[in-house]
Parts: sequence; structure tokens; C-alpha cells
Amino acid sequence: MTSPADHLILRQRFAEIARSVVLAEVAAIEDYHWPQKSLQALADSGLLPLAIPKRFGGLGAGMTGMVIAGEELGRISPSASLCYCMHVVGSAVIAAKPSELQVEKYLLPIVQGRHLTTLALSEPGSGGHFYEPGSRLERAGDHYLVHGAKNFVTNGGQADSYVISTLSEQGEAAPGVFNCLMLDRDTSGMEWEGSWRGLGMRGNSSINLHLDGARVPLGNLLGEAGDQNWYVFEVVAPYFLIAMAATYLGLAQGALDLAMDHLKQRRYAHSGQSLAEDSIIQHRLGELWIAVQQARLLIFHAAERGDLGNPDALPFILSAKVAAAEVAVRTTNEALTFTGGSGYRDNSLLWARLRDARAADVMAPLTDVLKTWTGRALLGQPLLS
Repeated sequence: MTSPADHLILRQRFAEIARSVVLAEVAAIEDYHWPQKSLQALADSGLLPLAIPKRFGGLGAGMTGMVIAGEELGRISPSASLCYCMHVVGSAVIAAKPSELQVEKYLLPIVQGRHLTTLALSEPGSGGHFYEPGSRLERAGDHYLVHGAKNFVTNGGQADSYVISTLSEQGEAAPGVFNCLMLDRDTSGMEWEGSWRGLGMRGNSSINLHLDGARVPLGNLLGEAGDQNWYVFEVVAPYFLIAMAATYLGLAQGALDLAMDHLKQRRYAHSGQSLAEDSIIQHRLGELWIAVQQARLLIFHAAERGDLGNPDALPFILSAKVAAAEVAVRTTNEALTFTGGSGYRDNSLLWARLRDARAADVMAPLTDVLKTWTGRALLGQPLLS
């Protein structure tokens, strides 16, 4: 765990990189370029091991640290934020119960700022059910051969390693139980397909991966055979949901900042009156600010409970992404209304943020699914029916 003083220092470090590096890369990111300079700056600043426990040489900042990172980066570029946060999620998965080999092969290079990882769980046939992989593996001597496909892989083709999920090898675990393992970027039998051309989140490089007998060393298996469900619900889902919540919280705050700057500066030529003096605008801005603060408090509260291992953390974590998604869409819509034609014009920052915000609801787990899961968690029912 890190202290409030540590959190303040982390926020200052991320805010400085956001202002000095990420902001300069925004135009390229909006032109579908992966945020290489931003990720390199984060690596150079020693921030890649954000969620890796201190016993492995990491910062040990957990989910709370990731909220700070996602909020500060997301205020400037939600895409750069999510690319970084997916690395943090991946590194947390590796660090959950690594072998000595995996510490040396993955965690140490991350701590040294020279290794980027990410998740590759979603598949073309599973939709939002990212926890139900169809990819399969077979043993071939001291390797597994992996067959299947992954899609919407954030940092696809850019990361040094990928956390993937597969069906368990026949005979190793019960039917319907899955594996998590590490796929290295230079693995034979893996091929990246297409390029990312999304409505928003344009720098994500969320491309598709084809696996045709990809050769993965047996030592790349995370945990034990059949451990995927443990990884997904104990590590992947909490960190992933908080990562997205943090990013979209930052997006909402960034949109609110843009709107407030406009309202303070814009004056009518015929009267000299500032938009900031309009009582209706004051009222609507107050409502919007309250909504963002409510979402922020829930997200930080969820992250803190998750870091403490609180037994009732689950509904807070599930609802954190819901709150962030809804406030991101609401805030960007309202901010666009506040700014009128200047915000509506092609390639304005708010126009870009509105496109980014719409991804929040469609990135799995979907908002409606999370609301149902929250209700089930509160009632003590299984999440998966």
C-alpha cells in the first residue's frame, strides 16, 4: 500500500508527463498513431511498475495508483491513458503469483522500464464474454501450441508481451476451465491483422491477433492449469474495470475543464456579457461538476477497497466503470452544448472526447451487464448465471 503523500507525488509525476509529453502527441494520436512518445516517457520516469508489489521492485501503488494515473493522463488523452493502464493491468496479472522464471523474464524488465505488456483476452466469437475463450492449446514437448484468435487487443503489435487466455489442455483440468499464459511478441505462429480505425480511442492500436500453432514455452503458463477463472475474477476484472473507470473519469474531467475555460473566456460582442454570468449555465455546470465528483469518489472508494482486499469490494468495483461511463458521456455531451459551434466544429478537442466517451459503454463488460452483476453481488448471487 502507498500513503496519501505517495499519491500526491504520483499525481504530480503523471500530471507533468501529461502536460509536457502527452499533450504534444494528441494530434498524432487522433490520426490513429499509437502514443509511443507518451509510453516511452512513462517508462523513462520509472512508472511502468506502478502496480507491481514492492517485493519485486515495483511501486506497489495498486488500483488506487492506477486511478490517479488514468485520471491525469485521461484528462489529456484517454487513448494514451488506456494504453498505459492496460499495461498496468497486464503487469498486475503477471505479478499475482509468478514463478521465478516469470519474475526474471517479465517483472524485472518492467521494473527496469524496458518491457511493456497488455491483455489479449477478447475473441471474435465471444463478444463481451471475455472470460469464455475459444482458443485452444496442445502440448508439443516443452512448448504449447496455441490455436485461435484474439481481437481488440489494446497495444496490439506494440507491446513486448501479451496475457492471453485459452481452453485448458485436454486432461489437465475440468471441462470449461481455462488457462492464462504469456505470449511473447516474437513468438512464431502469431500474426497481427488489419489496423485500428475506430470512431474514438484512436491511438489504442486495438487490432486482431491470429494464432496458428503459436509456440509458447510451458514456463509461460501463469499459475496452474485451469487458473484462468481465478486470474480473471480476482485480478483481471478488478484492475481492468478500475483502469477503464479511471480513464473515463479523466475524460470527463478534461471535458469539464474545456467547457469551463470556454465559459470564462467567451463574451458576447453586443453586450460584453460573459457566458459565465448566465444563471442557467451556472446551474447546469454545477449539476455536471457534482456528477463528476460523485463518480470520482465512488471510483477511488472502489480502488481503495480493492487494494485492501475488502470482502465487499466487488459491487463497488463493478459499479465504478458504470459511473465513469455514464458521467463521461453526459459530461462530453453537456460540454459540447456549452461551447456551441466552436466545440462542434471538425477536429475540436471536445468532438474527439465525445467520440472517445462512446467507447465506455461498448467496451466489455458492457454497462448493462455490470449493473446486473452489481445487483447479483449485492444479493449474494453468482455473477455468471
